[in-house]
Order: sequence, then C-alpha cells, then structure tokens
Amino acid sequence: MVPIVPILSTGSLVEMGTSMSNSKNSFAIIWQTMKVLLLKDPKDKDSGPDPYIKELGLYGLEATLIPVLSFEFVSLESLFEKLSHPESYGGLVFTSPRALEAIKICLKENSKSEAWSKSLRQRWNIKPAYVVGKATASLVEEIGLSPQGEKTGNAEKLAEYICSREKPNSSCLLFPCGALKREVLPTALKEKGIPLESLTVYQTTQHTNLQESLSSYFSQQGIPASVVFFSPSGVKFCLQHIQKLSGDFINHVKFAAIGPTTAEAMEAAGIPVSCTAESPTPQDLAAGIQKALRLQNCILSKNTAHISG
Repeated sequence: MVPIVPILSTGSLVEMGTSMSNSKNSFAIIWQTMKVLLLKDPKDKDSGPDPYIKELGLYGLEATLIPVLSFEFVSLESLFEKLSHPESYGGLVFTSPRALEAIKICLKENSKSEAWSKSLRQRWNIKPAYVVGKATASLVEEIGLSPQGEKTGNAEKLAEYICSREKPNSSCLLFPCGALKREVLPTALKEKGIPLESLTVYQTTQHTNLQESLSSYFSQQGIPASVVFFSPSGVKFCLQHIQKLSGDFINHVKFAAIGPTTAEAMEAAGIPVSCTAESPTPQDLAAGIQKALRLQNCILSKNTAHISG
C-alpha cells in the first residue's frame, strides 16, 4: 500500500489555518504521496539512478535530491606520492567517498594510472583498506582494492574494528580525509598505540546553488513530509534556510539522519531526530523514514477523524 500523508504547500498552509479557525468541518488537507527531501549529492550519472531515490520509491515515497556541499580537492600530488610507497604503510583508512574521489582524480593522469595498474594496486592489495559504509567500500573496489569493515557504519565502530585487527606500534596507516574530519577515529587509534598518518585531500564548502535550490523546491513542491541530512556540514549549511522556508509548520516535518554523527549534529542544533538509519544504506534509511511517517500518518488520521467528527 502506498503511504499517504498531508503535503503542506505554501498555499494550503494558509488555507488550512483559516479553515481550522472558522469551522472544524471545513478542515482542509491536501492528500498526496509523501515527499522526502534528501540533502545530498546525486550519484554519478554514469552509474544509474540514485539508490536512495530508488529505495524510497519502493515504499511509495517521492524523493528529491538537493546538492548541499561543494568540494575542492587539495594536496593531490602529495597523496599520490604517498600512494607510490605502499612499503611505508600498513594499510589505508577511508571514512568518506570524497577521499576515494581524490585518488580517482590522481589516476586520471596516464602515467599515474599506468603505475597504479602495473604494480601499486597489487602492492596495496596485500594490505587492509579499512572503510566505513557501503558507498565508500564500493569506491574502494572501483580502484581495485578490497575493502574491510564496511558494515561498521560510523567512525567509532570502524576505530574499534581497526583496533581489533592492528597491533600497537605496527606500520602506520594512511588516512586521506577532509579538512572537517572528526577526531574520533584518530584519537581512538592513538589511545591504542596504532600509528595513523592523516592527509587532507579535500575541503568542504556550501554548494553555490543551495539556497536557490531549496527555495525552488519549497515553492514548487511544498513542505516535505521528511528531510534527510547526510552530514554535519549539511546541517550547518541547510538548517536556517529550511527553518525559514517551513515557518511555523516545521514541526510537521520528520527529520532523519544517515548516521549517529549527523544525528548528534542535528540534536546539537535543536532539531528533533525522528529516525537515524541503523546503517548508512538506502535500505535502512528508507525503512526508518517509512516507520516514522507511518506513525505520523496514524496520528494525523486520528486527529482528522476527531476534528471532522
């Protein structure tokens, strides 16, 4: 059964408020298929439809992506220099798909691609490539390496996984990361005496079209039933815009997080978190949103019956 809840458009919000004040029998709700706003970049166009949109669609949820972040890649020469010396490291650590994108940019150069395919890939493949989440694992596989730890789902659990497999004072792990990385994983490994070398390979900024895209979405689609944040940076860059566009009706929105780190950022910003995906996958996120909205639908149905009765 396709889930149904009220989608509150800018026009219907005013009408609904007026109707409620005039007569309980004229209470007006526009019933539509639920809409979900995903604050994330779309998947690479060459790799088919975005898996989150596809999975949410299986639940009858109409999802829309709005890119939130822009990335500037830095220190790529230094990155490939380090990748050229696998003998100096005990393995790799990736907590972001963007770090893999940095490597793929390096490999676009013919000379570097040739060096990677001829010897470097094989030499790195005898060492662990630790990852957090399936999206990052998939990109690791694309460069020819075998990921480990993809089921951990967040930096805390990945750190525990690494600590259970690496010995203190072993060879250093190379950690390509973003400028805004959290210190959870580096701190946990340091406490266990596991060497880690961090290298900043990308910087995060707000997407240039973010405010315009959000305004366009709310004016054309109305207020969504659910909004999903995919990173603490997304919370930082989007929250004020969404609050302004939603107005007093922001309490109608179910806010979801892709994982515990993002959920913490949402709570710190004062956003009630209706659901957090058990793991950062389209399947778990869609199931969590569907459950949260189904509960809301039951409450709204009861309230509507009470008002109309």
